[in-house]
Amino acid sequence: MGISSVLPLLLLFACSWAPGGANLSQDGYWQEQDLELGTLASLDEAISSTVWSSPDMLASQDSQPWTSDETVVAGGTVVLKCQVKDHEDSSLQWSNPAQQTLYFGEKRGIPQKPIITGYKSSLREKETIILNCQSSGSKPAAQLTWRKGEQELPGEPTQIQEDPNGKTFTVSSSVMFQVTREDDGADILCSVNHESLKGADRSASQRIEVLYTPTAKIRPDPPHPREGQKLLLHCEGRGNPIPQQYLWEKEGSVPPLKITQESALIFPFLNKSDSGTYGCTATSNMGSYKAYYTLNVNDPSPVPSSSSTYHAIIGGIVAFVVFLLLILLIFLGHYLIRHKGTYLTHEAKGSDDAPDADTAIINAEGGQSGGDDKKEYFI
Repeated sequence: MGISSVLPLLLLFACSWAPGGANLSQDGYWQEQDLELGTLASLDEAISSTVWSSPDMLASQDSQPWTSDETVVAGGTVVLKCQVKDHEDSSLQWSNPAQQTLYFGEKRGIPQKPIITGYKSSLREKETIILNCQSSGSKPAAQLTWRKGEQELPGEPTQIQEDPNGKTFTVSSSVMFQVTREDDGADILCSVNHESLKGADRSASQRIEVLYTPTAKIRPDPPHPREGQKLLLHCEGRGNPIPQQYLWEKEGSVPPLKITQESALIFPFLNKSDSGTYGCTATSNMGSYKAYYTLNVNDPSPVPSSSSTYHAIIGGIVAFVVFLLLILLIFLGHYLIRHKGTYLTHEAKGSDDAPDADTAIINAEGGQSGGDDKKEYFI
């Protein structure tokens, strides 16, 4: 067996002091606050932060918090000490470089990321699952909530247990529900709610897999088959696991038409005798499902094509234009008739009583005075 490498880590955390009063005693006494960190990774190496202060804190050099650097092997445990003199009921706060408070005296502790347990392997449809969620290091005690996607799950009330350090708390909760096929691939989330997070998300997720019996449906291609065409009947199976075998049958026909891993039944050249009811049985190790399709082979006459539809549209447009032209001609004729005039002259006088045109002219001339000129009138 090989010897694991030892990786020293230099940990630089910030210990801050908040004074409880303005009066500092001359002698005073020291307050000490320890922070224990376990299972450290190399990611924790070279952490830095700054110590905040105020004018009251600077009133005495002895009132500044005091810490020391520590070196620890990766995976080990380290205890960091922070001391301050003349604390006067003040609070000591540990924080990391992300400005997250790890511990705040006797007042606040930030909860760790929750851990979900209880999921071991795939579940069958309608089985019941129980998941547990736990988060430690919070003060006051945090609250846990459950969600499935965007849907809230009713979990058990949060259980609270004091940590071994006597200063923070570990909270836990569980949720139980019956899974369905819609839950396959769903993410179950456990979220921590705590005042120190200030709305930030701190949650864990567990994806679940649900095994369920297959379903199937038959889809023809083309949708309206005709005699002489090539036809494919697709048996579309769905399930977890997906169907691995397809059995094709035709009612009244023995033996089965086809047993294959392919989901399509092919008719290279359709004829009337292919008409009938076909069944497809999709099978997986979770069970089987049978779908039906009734095939009616139509005559080889062509289905109305898009070109025929185009011609019909053009014919309709032409008929509409001809109709408009007829309406225009009718209005034009009516207009010309209304503006046509009638012209009468004095030669036409007496024409009603004359047997012929010559007599009418003579009668008209006799009725005129010798000195008058002929005049025409427009009525």
